[in-house]
Amino acid sequence: MQTRAQRIRGGIVQTLTILLALLFLTPFYFVLVNSVKSLGEIMVDAASFPAKTLFTNYSKVWDIIRFPKVLGNSVLITFVSVAGIVLLSSMTAYRLVRRPTLFNRILFTAFISAMIIPFQSIMLQLVRVTSLLELRGNLPGIVVCYLGFGMSLSVFLFHGFIKTVPLEIEEAAVVDGCSPYGVFVRIVFPLLKPIVMTVVILNSLWIWNDYLLPVLIIGSNKDLTTIPLAVTRFFGQFTKQWDLALAGLTMSVAPVIAIFILLQKYIVEGIVAGSLKG
Repeated sequence: MQTRAQRIRGGIVQTLTILLALLFLTPFYFVLVNSVKSLGEIMVDAASFPAKTLFTNYSKVWDIIRFPKVLGNSVLITFVSVAGIVLLSSMTAYRLVRRPTLFNRILFTAFISAMIIPFQSIMLQLVRVTSLLELRGNLPGIVVCYLGFGMSLSVFLFHGFIKTVPLEIEEAAVVDGCSPYGVFVRIVFPLLKPIVMTVVILNSLWIWNDYLLPVLIIGSNKDLTTIPLAVTRFFGQFTKQWDLALAGLTMSVAPVIAIFILLQKYIVEGIVAGSLKG
């Protein structure tokens, strides 16, 4: 039986949780409500419900930014980049864990150290290097950049999780004649499902919504324009089309929110397992 004090504390915690949830949901309210308003109505009162619902904002955005095209570009870049990050970082972390040599320990430290370097401090050097290597304005260039910037955190997460995989399972596979690559592909990688999902979600959210790196690498190549780059068309020097911009923003975040809701349980499961055993 709960005491009165426990019930009061529980009620206070639930109330604070609800208030905190409402606070975090407030931006979504403003985006959704104002995406179906006219620009004049947004300027008068952005917090009110629309006097007249204008779903035509979405059809206008669909045509102006060529939404199917930019959606396909975002999906392609995100999929290829995340697949590469998962494959390379999992193999790298597996090698670092199972071969704890001095070089590998130094290499792991380098991966961890790279996580604290601000992106803004290396932007100019990145533009110069990618220009020299002819990686600007094409798909391989943006993918290589995402691989480089996404590896550090992913290796860190995989490194902690792989330590939870019993070594005896791999030894039994080797006795049965499995090659080192076969051990990783057939035995280890299937056991990494929780952390793989975590890495996929975290990197997908980052890459899908990223603006700064695409604007530096993709530049004016309209054939590779992503959704964040396309939405900036509604923000000019003298005018800002908030009605269309918010409709475009809603269309851009809807797919990634749906994926996040479906796979969110793996984030907590993967991070907690890696942090406790790593």
